[in-house]
Amino acid sequence: MALHTFKGGVHPFDGKEYSKDMPIRELKPGKELVFLMSQHIGAPAKACVKKGDRVLVGQMIGEAGGFVSAPVHSSVSGTVKAIEKRRNAVGDMVDVVIVENDELFEAVSYDPASSADLLSREEILERIKKAGVVGMGGAGFPTHVKLSPKEPDKIEYVLVNGAECEPYLTSDYRCMLEHPDEIVLGLDCILKLFDNAEGVICIEDNKPEAISVMQKAVEGQKRMRVAVMKTKYPEGAERCLIDAITGRKVNSKMLPADAGCVVDNIDTVIAIHDAVILGRPLIHRVFTISGDAISNPRNYEVPVGMSYQEIIDDAGGFKDKPEKLISGGPMMGFALYDLTIPVTKTSGAITCFLKDVVKEQEETPCIKCGRCVRGCPARLLPYKLCDLSEHRDMEGFEEAYGLECVECGSCSYSCPAKRPLAANIKAMRRTLMASKRK
Repeated sequence: MALHTFKGGVHPFDGKEYSKDMPIRELKPGKELVFLMSQHIGAPAKACVKKGDRVLVGQMIGEAGGFVSAPVHSSVSGTVKAIEKRRNAVGDMVDVVIVENDELFEAVSYDPASSADLLSREEILERIKKAGVVGMGGAGFPTHVKLSPKEPDKIEYVLVNGAECEPYLTSDYRCMLEHPDEIVLGLDCILKLFDNAEGVICIEDNKPEAISVMQKAVEGQKRMRVAVMKTKYPEGAERCLIDAITGRKVNSKMLPADAGCVVDNIDTVIAIHDAVILGRPLIHRVFTISGDAISNPRNYEVPVGMSYQEIIDDAGGFKDKPEKLISGGPMMGFALYDLTIPVTKTSGAITCFLKDVVKEQEETPCIKCGRCVRGCPARLLPYKLCDLSEHRDMEGFEEAYGLECVECGSCSYSCPAKRPLAANIKAMRRTLMASKRK
């Protein structure tokens, strides 16, 4: 049987063996937790507590700042130490609520539901909204908004992204092995919103154990199946996933719903289960720490608000001083400048490298080999877009379909001249989109 896939893509070293066999372990936080009020696309949350207040596990400490927004909840009990501005992982100044952990972990009372069958469509969406669930694959789009398209009857596919094509990351893989029932129940909650949709759990063929576990978990489910995809980066990118499974194309002017699809990653579907069935807000996430510089690569369940440094310390620290630390994976992650930054709902991993191989590479002129074109999943001309970016030609960049770039980095990976194609294209896309907003 042919494997589902898309045109283009690359095959980087996946590094999964570092942590794929390490079960998820719960990690307790330290004395101080920092909760960013902006952990999602859209309006930041607004602090609804004040300095000196005592808060409980699961208590809302930041209320949604608009429709495209999400509330923030405390993952510990303790006292609000401060409300101030701090820098986030990319260096922006954002509002934060700092809670001093009393280590009692006293929690608010949750409101569980015995079955999603007993809830209306509106009640399911309200539970997801109230729990502050956002896309946990990186983008952080508020999930209640994503699951509220204008025409729900036209949604034909609910795609659960279990590809985890980003090198070194294994948190979704471990979730599929350890929490298959929660994934199925979370997907069932989503399907309750879309009467005409089929639920498809999408997994790359380099994860045979996860494929077997999830196939067994969906047995007897009339509207669910597992789709096996070819192992290739960026198979898990939203547009690539939709193309691979349905053959439908999504461009920059479209939403997945315009192609009859809704896409959520594994961790998000589990969070939907927790919100709808358990009544529990999003206050923890599964997190991978990996790479050749970390002493004990592993997978954790970590509380939102905990610092990256605490995770590194629990993993045994570094074997030797690392040259490169990345929040996320090496293809789409970004360099870390500070290890005291807190875990957010969208934080998925830290990858730690003894050598910065990119820094050591010497850029040479383009040789017009076409490898970047073959690797581009959006079927663009990255070498041309890079030239246009370097010359600050916004009009030419847009005419060459630069906004269709998905920023996967396949072009830079493929380039034998070691040109910073992805970085230059990404910078121009940001500039052009900011110009359009003005």
